[in-house]
Amino acid sequence: MTTFASVSNLFASKPNARARPLALARWLELVAGLVVLIVLVGGITRLTESGLSITEWNVVSGILPPLTDAAWQAEFAKYQLTSEYRIESGPAGMDLAAFKLIFFWEWFHRILGRVIGLAFLLPMIVFALRRAIPAGYALRLSAMFALILGQGALGWYMVSSGVGETDLTDVSHFRLSAHLLTALFLLAGLVWTARDLRRLARDRAARPARLTAGAAVVAIVLFIQLLLGAWVAGLNAGHAAYDWPLMNGRLVPQVDWSSGVIWTITHDPFLLQFLHRWWAWVAVAALVWLARRVRKTDRFASIAVHSAFGTMVLLGIATVMSEVSLWIAAAHQLVGALTVAATVWAMHSDGVARQNKGGRA
Repeated sequence: MTTFASVSNLFASKPNARARPLALARWLELVAGLVVLIVLVGGITRLTESGLSITEWNVVSGILPPLTDAAWQAEFAKYQLTSEYRIESGPAGMDLAAFKLIFFWEWFHRILGRVIGLAFLLPMIVFALRRAIPAGYALRLSAMFALILGQGALGWYMVSSGVGETDLTDVSHFRLSAHLLTALFLLAGLVWTARDLRRLARDRAARPARLTAGAAVVAIVLFIQLLLGAWVAGLNAGHAAYDWPLMNGRLVPQVDWSSGVIWTITHDPFLLQFLHRWWAWVAVAALVWLARRVRKTDRFASIAVHSAFGTMVLLGIATVMSEVSLWIAAAHQLVGALTVAATVWAMHSDGVARQNKGGRA
């Protein structure tokens, strides 16, 4: 009991004169940068159809790639048992050299996940031992680390949908969207907490910013757009049409509703690309409103939001018209993550401004 009490005191919420909020903010910003990087690598992994190249989840032994020809042949043999290889690649469609390329992207993606976990856990332990965590932040940091662990579990849960006894040639797009959106939620938490800590570094009496009702609506609109984008990626729906603003010469694509409304909305690639295209403009309107709302109190946040969503829209159009070029599509996903970061920054600034005015709207 004494040991437990001493450990819990490291995370006590009473005022702490040894707190180092600025150092914690910089650390969280570094981790946020790593999350943006893994979102990019995850996008490349999906676009190169590399996600099923590693069919097992070995937390420790999986750190090293195969080091001998025999080990490479064994990994390739496991991949050849997947439906993706049997149905899409085929015995003549991929050799060992091509397999090594897709293996690299999945391996790199998993290594980055481990790096993020360690980059979060080890400094958190050091800050806790030095009693440098400000009052009220220990629980938030612990929750974010739990989210990182959950991301690893979600990643394997996603991959497992495409290996074993299954007819799927890709991972489940529902699981893929959960994996991506959880990463972006983690990114949002890192950015928001870092902004709170920077305020605390300037003013020890500063309170955490509150989410305003208007910012919450913007978050919901953006969440829907990101969800649609994840489903488009998971179902390869970007290949449904390569023209813009029309889709295969039509403003509204022909959609087969015979499988039911719910199934069609969540599975039809033509409809999902259409929804992702046009909900984007709802998201643009919401983000313009947010950027203008914080322009006077945080001009840099306003510029960041405008720059991010403008670039994201242009890259989205370019992705379609380039017939889903790998690097353009990957850049689209990268800027999507940056848009989340910029939006959360502006949402935080909005909360601070309303807090200073004593309002909640």
